[in-house]
Amino acid sequence: MKPGKVRALAICLIQHAGCLLVAEGYDEVKHNTFYRPLGGTIEFGETGGETVARELIEEIHAQVVGIRYLGTLENIFVYNGQKGHEIVRIYAGELADRHLYEQPVLSAHEDDGEEFRAVWMPIDDFRQGQAILYPDGVLDLLRI
Repeated sequence: MKPGKVRALAICLIQHAGCLLVAEGYDEVKHNTFYRPLGGTIEFGETGGETVARELIEEIHAQVVGIRYLGTLENIFVYNGQKGHEIVRIYAGELADRHLYEQPVLSAHEDDGEEFRAVWMPIDDFRQGQAILYPDGVLDLLRI
């Protein structure tokens, strides 16, 4: 996150059996765990759909098919005490490898090599306020 810069990114909503595939994160300042759909920064000359396809290959080594655009959100937030601003393109898609739907936790990596967990979280946990999902407004774009 670069201070004072607006970041353009694309994320993918992958659903299965009432769950959403999300990255697990932790805010050291707020002392809370949160979740965010997988995806990342849109590179110059790349469409949001291409970003989602590339990021899922990089992060969990999985091909996404049936990518479709759902909408765009503006996300202004504070993470680990630093203010951030993002324009987030939201897509839906499906994993080509159906076996990945049966794994409750997927090992994932950022482009800098940092590891994180990708997990299947019940969508109802987010709707009922039992878990935090970012960016705000993404639940409104989910089709169940």
